[in-house]
Amino acid sequence: MAQLAIIATIRTPPGQRDAYLKHLQAHAARCRANEPGTLQFEILIPEKEAETILLYEVYASNEALQAHLNGPSMQQMRKDAEHIKVSLTYVRGIRAPH
Repeated sequence: MAQLAIIATIRTPPGQRDAYLKHLQAHAARCRANEPGTLQFEILIPEKEAETILLYEVYASNEALQAHLNGPSMQQMRKDAEHIKVSLTYVRGIRAPH
């Protein structure tokens, strides 16, 4: 079964990245601890883009990705950060074997 990878770009309103990042870090920790199909969840901060956050996520399968997207941590993240309007773009791909 192929692993799936997501590379996402999140753009926050000016001055809101740190507030959003706090919620996102809690979400990432919950996913790594409680979602067996979430194999990797990395948050990256670009050095020169003050309103941008990058994500690199790896899931064991499409079912694991769907469980993540519909799971309790994602619901909590949406609730916690609903006051911060962000834009999200992503690329989804199959992780190449090592």
